[in-house]
Amino acid sequence: MRLLPVVVAVMSCQAAVSLAHAQSMRPVDLGAGKMLVASRDLPDPNFAKTVVLLVQYDNEGVVGLIVNRRSKVPVSRVLEDIAGAKNRPDPVYAGGPVGDNDVLALVRTSHQPDGAKHVCGDVFLVSTREALERTLGSPAGSNALHVYVGYAGWTVPQLEHETDLGAWYIFRGDPSAVFDSDPDTLWPRMIRETELRVARMWRLDPVR
Repeated sequence: MRLLPVVVAVMSCQAAVSLAHAQSMRPVDLGAGKMLVASRDLPDPNFAKTVVLLVQYDNEGVVGLIVNRRSKVPVSRVLEDIAGAKNRPDPVYAGGPVGDNDVLALVRTSHQPDGAKHVCGDVFLVSTREALERTLGSPAGSNALHVYVGYAGWTVPQLEHETDLGAWYIFRGDPSAVFDSDPDTLWPRMIRETELRVARMWRLDPVR
């Protein structure tokens, strides 16, 4: 996938956040549609205490969006030249340290939009400006839309190595976590649940 200046991910999802479903810390479980939760020991300040949705994972590289770094900048300011964005007060998110001139968006919808690429479940990726304008003008765009400036990027070997070192917990993709009403507390809740789950596993099977 070649990233264009505007990329839209379209999503429809369940109502509840499944915080107890950390799959593993094995690189083999990485893939598009998975979520990464940073470990407490992750040293890179760009990713400390982050939750990342992977929207691309292939030979061209890995692309993710940090879903829990909400800013105070309104969408209307970032997308002032995009039809349908005028007067939108909802804040943009800092999607990652790469491509700070790139704007991406996540939106929840029950129908796959034209030209969309499947990511997981009812999650789709759209990579044209026209698609963003259509989404902003649709009922889905008015109900649930997150706009991101920048994104996270790795090569596949790089992310696999980081995972081998224990930097990331891998979760199944959960759109309700992406659209959590309190993103500032999403990482603490997910990391706490993960650590409790690991502790329970060790109590059940202390000899490994």
